[in-house]
Amino acid sequence: MAVSYEETGKRAVHSLSLVSREKLSVSGVEDVASFDESCISLQTTQGQLILRGEGLHIDKLSIQGGELSVTGRIDAMSYEERTDERRSLLSRLFG
Repeated sequence: MAVSYEETGKRAVHSLSLVSREKLSVSGVEDVASFDESCISLQTTQGQLILRGEGLHIDKLSIQGGELSVTGRIDAMSYEERTDERRSLLSRLFG
C-alpha cells in the first residue's frame, strides 16, 4: 500500500509505504508526540497520524529529513485532529 500527497510551497511531501503490515515508512514527519509498543502518535505535514498495533518499534527517525521507519504488527493508521496542546516528546527532551 502506498499513498502519496504532493504539496507545493514550504511543506514537505508526505507519503506512507506499508509492507506486509510489518514495515512502515513515513515521510513528511514533523514531530513524534508519543510512542510505546502499541501506539505511535506523530505530526506530519498532512496532520496528526496515529499508528496502532503490537510490538511497534521506531527503527529510524530523522526530523530534519522528515522520515520515520516503524516495524511491528500494524493494525491501524488514522489521521486525527489534535484535541490538546501537549508538548511533543522531542520538544520535552530538547526544548
